[in-house]
Amino acid sequence: MERKVLNELVEWKNSEGRKPLILEGARQVGKTWLMREFGKAHFEDVAEFNFDENEELKSLFKSTKNPEILLERLSIIHGKAIQPQKTLIIFDEIQECPQALNALKYFKEKAPQYAVISAGSLLGVYLAKGHSHPVGQVNIMQIYPMSFEEFLLALAPNMHTLYTQIKKGDMIEEIFHTRFIELYQTYLIVGGLPECVKVWRDTKDISALSQKMNELIAIYERDFSKHNSSINAARILMVFRNIAAQLSKENNKFVYSDIGKGARARNFEEAIEWLVTSGMINRVYLTKKNEMPLNVYKDLSAFKLYLFDTGLLKHMAGIPNEYIILNKDFQFKGALTENFVVQEINSNWAVAGASRTSLNYFTFGRYEIDFMFQDKSGNIIPIEVKSGKNTSSVSFSAYNEKYNPKQRIRYSLLNYKIDSNITNIPLYLCGKTKELI
Repeated sequence: MERKVLNELVEWKNSEGRKPLILEGARQVGKTWLMREFGKAHFEDVAEFNFDENEELKSLFKSTKNPEILLERLSIIHGKAIQPQKTLIIFDEIQECPQALNALKYFKEKAPQYAVISAGSLLGVYLAKGHSHPVGQVNIMQIYPMSFEEFLLALAPNMHTLYTQIKKGDMIEEIFHTRFIELYQTYLIVGGLPECVKVWRDTKDISALSQKMNELIAIYERDFSKHNSSINAARILMVFRNIAAQLSKENNKFVYSDIGKGARARNFEEAIEWLVTSGMINRVYLTKKNEMPLNVYKDLSAFKLYLFDTGLLKHMAGIPNEYIILNKDFQFKGALTENFVVQEINSNWAVAGASRTSLNYFTFGRYEIDFMFQDKSGNIIPIEVKSGKNTSSVSFSAYNEKYNPKQRIRYSLLNYKIDSNITNIPLYLCGKTKELI
């Protein structure tokens, strides 16, 4: 299945001053597949080394940091010469060998002509702990589940072609608008984890899809205990299993006491941070001021947590598939839709020039704005998320009257339309926001 990030990998390959590349992201988002596929398509040879599968590899990096010696020994293991520009060197599960991670800076300094790419399960957690790693000597790329656009490419190539051609001001014919909504509904069920997309594409068997999701959840939950002490593991598991319940509340704000009796911030802050840095959850903070720069006004004590994959959230929440397909109303529908929007924004890296970390939510009086971000010009743009075609919103109207923003965005199931200072973007086009406003 094609991934948009492959284009970014090609840019990395051809860039001047290229550094060794580290891929971060939650487990099972396709990092290993991406490295292999990229190597096969754009290099004459791929030399892959897995530090989890081959314990003996670690001894090489413990004995020397000299890239020349390492490349000589790695070539012997690979069975042929590792050549600059022609061979892609893959270090998988690199967090299992801190010496190899640290050695990346020497590849940058002494052997920059060699293309080196690395990844690992929970690598973000490892790096966040402050372990010695080559700060400033590597490029880092975040990998997310498949976006809706990538989902289209895998399941409906013709619709994907149409999707890529939609530009600002275009009218989307109703027949195509309806088909896009159907595919969006399917995405809410399948999600963007590559294995789930593949199962659905190959089988169209909903029971097989459900089984695959159960398997992935079991893998994630085993990871919690594998990489942490038993106390932390229990707390991480409690937070992970509580995400859907937290989102089921009217305002979605995360409340520690809802995890369990006596739960306090000091007991669970570390668990939440672990899940954020592992890529398993996305955190959106409350902004205390509707002013530029938004990031400096974050209220670190008030936030919402969204799961990294919407299909997995839908599965964990136990929402019947018919509720999605038949577009039935249910209370959790709004939270599920917000989760999709956050996932799409993150997986497409930027919204109109804003960084992936700049989504916030905002309250004023009794009103709340779902999300807001700051564009390149410093304008604050509010976002309203609607799960259906009913787009009335007292909060959004009150915000417009009070702050008179230059631009507002509403995501809904209505067709694409620009009306005064509000742009209605169909949910399925959320990933193209930058191009449409």
